[in-house]
Amino acid sequence: MDFPKYNGNIHPDEWINDIQKYLRLINKDYTSDDHLEIAISLVSTTISLPTGIDNLEKLRNALREDIFFTIFKNTNKRKLQSLKYIPESRGGDTSKFISDFLKLCYNAEINDIEEQKNYLYKSLPMKHFDSISNEFYEKMKNVTSLNELVKEFEDFVVYESNLITNDSIVALKHVATGKYLNSVEDLHYRTGSGHQTVFVGSLEPGLNSLWKIKFDKELATYASTSIKLQHVKSKNKFLGTYSGYKSPSSNHTEVSCNNISYDSTRVHWVENWKFNHNKFENHQGYLKSNDIIHLSIKKTTNDRGHYTQHSQVEFLYSHDVRFTIGDDNFQEVFCHNESLGGNDEWCIELIKQYIWTIDD
Repeated sequence: MDFPKYNGNIHPDEWINDIQKYLRLINKDYTSDDHLEIAISLVSTTISLPTGIDNLEKLRNALREDIFFTIFKNTNKRKLQSLKYIPESRGGDTSKFISDFLKLCYNAEINDIEEQKNYLYKSLPMKHFDSISNEFYEKMKNVTSLNELVKEFEDFVVYESNLITNDSIVALKHVATGKYLNSVEDLHYRTGSGHQTVFVGSLEPGLNSLWKIKFDKELATYASTSIKLQHVKSKNKFLGTYSGYKSPSSNHTEVSCNNISYDSTRVHWVENWKFNHNKFENHQGYLKSNDIIHLSIKKTTNDRGHYTQHSQVEFLYSHDVRFTIGDDNFQEVFCHNESLGGNDEWCIELIKQYIWTIDD
């Protein structure tokens, strides 16, 4: 294998170090003078070397002082300025991105950690990361080495990949029974509203247990964000409640799937849910995969055709009590306003993060 010539498109230090390794590998009898002679012969004729070069260090210094190296550094700095991180959810490759980033820093001789932080921070697609980029910026403040910076970035990427974004696909696992919240298209209650059933069923998430989560921001913030859960298979039907209708077995507030704001019986339909951390009442931060939460909804009543939303909050609940439809039985789901316990806990699992585009 012929060793490549030096033509100004590689860092001089890297090229000389590589040529020394290469020459030692192919012939152990080569002397340092042989290395120098061969190296000089491999320098492109477009590069003018000064006289008096009698060792590799002088050759290295001559190549570093040449205008080609200045152009090389500036080119890599411009590449670094335009480098953009693409999340893995959008087809990006974090390992390759970090490799490219480190290589460009090396080639451009950007060794100051503060400058490296600045370039890495600016590589984030701010329109997508706008809500969380400040957290990464704050964590970078105490970083003092490139290795620490890379580790913080990897931790940030892992954190970002678990965040639940608007229009992501999620599943809700009932913690106490380990089963998932389901609805089946065209399977309706035989009591109450008669609308599409909601129950806890499979031990693994399937098509009937997938929900598209929707809210009015990019990320859902604890204590301040209302969410909607759209049943994927049923398309435009949402998880909600009708005031006045009772669950089939326990006589609590019925939970169903529907796609209308109200029906002909003038019983109000509510589909906006709040979520709270199961352990910390005032928990801050963003909703992310595997959080264990309580889901609540505000009850409404109908007083002579006027609908009022009460301060009374009811929580999504399931237990081992069953109801039947035909020959099949299902684990009941309903809403209640009693004391919270283990049966009110739901683990939200991110199945597919929404793949944003540059226009989002």
